[in-house]
Amino acid sequence: MSRLQKKYKEQVLPELITRHSDRCVMELPVLKKIVISMGLSESVKDKNAIQDHTKELTALSGQKPVVTRSKKAISNFKLREGQAVGLMVTLRGKRMFDFLDRFCNIVSPRIRDFRGFNPKGDGRGNYNFGIDDQQIYPEINLDEVKRTQGMNITLVTTATNDSDCIELLTLLGFPFK
Repeated sequence: MSRLQKKYKEQVLPELITRHSDRCVMELPVLKKIVISMGLSESVKDKNAIQDHTKELTALSGQKPVVTRSKKAISNFKLREGQAVGLMVTLRGKRMFDFLDRFCNIVSPRIRDFRGFNPKGDGRGNYNFGIDDQQIYPEINLDEVKRTQGMNITLVTTATNDSDCIELLTLLGFPFK
């Protein structure tokens, strides 16, 4: 069992039960999955970009990413239908808790001029944020990085509103302002 998963069961869940005594235990928010995605616009010019970023995303997530492809052809962007435009990984269970634990305790302090994330969700109980550079992860070898690439990270919860989502993530130790 992951360290953060143990913290959730032993500390966070009882705290949520005491704060929301009017709710059933099944109505309390739970972290369902974490989705990490990278948009690779330079893959049109450089064919090796997808392979390089696949290796990096595999190293920091612990599982192989899925290549996302374009649905429509857009001539202004020199984009053909079915062309690779990004990478995506969905983490659940132990890998999800391990990734969030590493992100909160190791990666976020390495972000330059970091003062905390904005505590505002998407209105549906999820939290989205972006990172400009993948080199802040200790799993990535800096000598092998050819180009910097940002990523979007989505924390999907069972909460129905932002306040429950932010409360859950705060109790889990997510670094908000």
